[in-house]
Amino acid sequence: MTELYLVRHGETDWNAARRIQGRTDIPLNDEGRAQARRAAELLARRRWDGVYSSPLSRAHETATIIADRLGLGAVTDVDDLVERDYGEAEGMSFEQIEALYPEGVRAPGQETREQVAARVVPALLALAERHPGEKLVVVSHGGAIRSVLQTVEPGTQHPRITNASVHSFRVEDGELRLIAFDDPIEEESILPECDDIEAQNAVEAAEDDETLQTAGA
Repeated sequence: MTELYLVRHGETDWNAARRIQGRTDIPLNDEGRAQARRAAELLARRRWDGVYSSPLSRAHETATIIADRLGLGAVTDVDDLVERDYGEAEGMSFEQIEALYPEGVRAPGQETREQVAARVVPALLALAERHPGEKLVVVSHGGAIRSVLQTVEPGTQHPRITNASVHSFRVEDGELRLIAFDDPIEEESILPECDDIEAQNAVEAAEDDETLQTAGA
């Protein structure tokens, strides 16, 4: 059995401005670095065996801050943990998304959540296979984490995925299971005054609205 603790990266200027980032490589801002340090203190309450990350700088820097606090040395990047590709919607605001891509219209080049899950979930299972019995911190992105959640618990509408929040999973017999959304680790993992991905990303917000409407139909 391997435990994987998925952490969303800290805040960036585009998060704060509610612009869609996706694969666009936007660095952490000062608040994001502070969030990463608070997450590191939270994680330091337990023992860890390694830290892995998406290659995008906002995730890698978050992971490095955590690894330094945990005394675990260099972070290993995993390409398939990268954020969802939002195609031509990247860089756009909520208002631009609503004007150009109303409900049901997908931006050219945008990955579906199923496509994201098809690369992220196998990457997590591969990590677990290489590290049996270990506990790993894995820093990724809101869209990627949301896709994992929908894979392991289809039909469940989980709440906010905030910057630098922690979500724990267990891999046992080759299957990924959720331990705890916003794992408390003896303390709340939701950081104060921290926006969730749906507040920062118009595409994710719209798709979650569609999920809720379908569930209620």
